[in-house]
Amino acid sequence: MSRTKKILIALLVVLIVIQFIRPTRNISNLDGPNEISKKYTVPTEVQSILKQSCYDCHSNNTNYPWYANVQPVGWWIQYTHINDGKKHLNFSEYAGYPEKRAKRKFEEIVDEVKEGGMPLGTYTFMHHEAVLTPEQSKALTDWAESLK
Repeated sequence: MSRTKKILIALLVVLIVIQFIRPTRNISNLDGPNEISKKYTVPTEVQSILKQSCYDCHSNNTNYPWYANVQPVGWWIQYTHINDGKKHLNFSEYAGYPEKRAKRKFEEIVDEVKEGGMPLGTYTFMHHEAVLTPEQSKALTDWAESLK
């Protein structure tokens, strides 16, 4: 057997084995006691925008696409989008933030949305529905500015 064939077989075996090593899923069907809407008024339009464009990475409940079941793609999604996103901002825990931190996060929401930093391009590439329209961006930033 040629060296190239051995390498390809080894890679195939590794790809098959890693399919069984999966990250813990970020799934919670319950609104917890620290959900942002428990402390702050979130208009229906803004709530809809948050769920459509933000919650997959910035809440305790992610709607996973089919390709998240394929490793190493699933790892990349979990660690670079979800875990990192929740570390920076988690709408499921927002009401538990100290007031100073919450106000700073509202400012960051405004900055990120106005500068086009959120939602991430690597997310909207596969989730076209998450791209914010100018009207959605304005509604989101107006809301966040009113609370900072």
